[in-house]
Amino acid sequence: MAEIVNEAWQKYLKQLQLHPLRTKAITAGLLVGCSDAIAQKISGVKKLQLRRLFLMMLYGFAYSGPFGHFLHKLMDKIFKGKKGNDTVAKKVLLEQFTTSPWNNLFFMMYYGLVVEGRPWGLVKSKVRKDYPSVQLTAWKFWPIVGWVNYQYMPLQLRVLFHSFVASCW
Repeated sequence: MAEIVNEAWQKYLKQLQLHPLRTKAITAGLLVGCSDAIAQKISGVKKLQLRRLFLMMLYGFAYSGPFGHFLHKLMDKIFKGKKGNDTVAKKVLLEQFTTSPWNNLFFMMYYGLVVEGRPWGLVKSKVRKDYPSVQLTAWKFWPIVGWVNYQYMPLQLRVLFHSFVASCW
């Protein structure tokens, strides 16, 4: 069993090297899909809502995977050659005060408009009501994830790590 897992991991790393954006997009899409399927089952759904599952996978594939890919490349350019706790802290703060608010807002709008198919007025109202608490909750959890990601994960594995934690979140 360990040999099969190791071989699969090596193939995954090779794909990351050969096709980084595509591999990260597919990985994010699959992890979001697994997360949504589990969430549906936990919520008591008898039959999996395949449309919802597909739309969530699309979000991971088309948005969160590519966004993460370019974000981490940009962070490495901004902080090129800089290491240490101060640099990690700056990366975490920059991410939390720029991309975190945007990602939460974008997800809430995508989920309301696309996944649930609600009209703009209802989505806007829900975002106004819930966004502040969503963002404050995110700031209690995601900076720790960001710290681990920037401190310990190599660049090519940061989207995988973030996507995995997000699927558990």
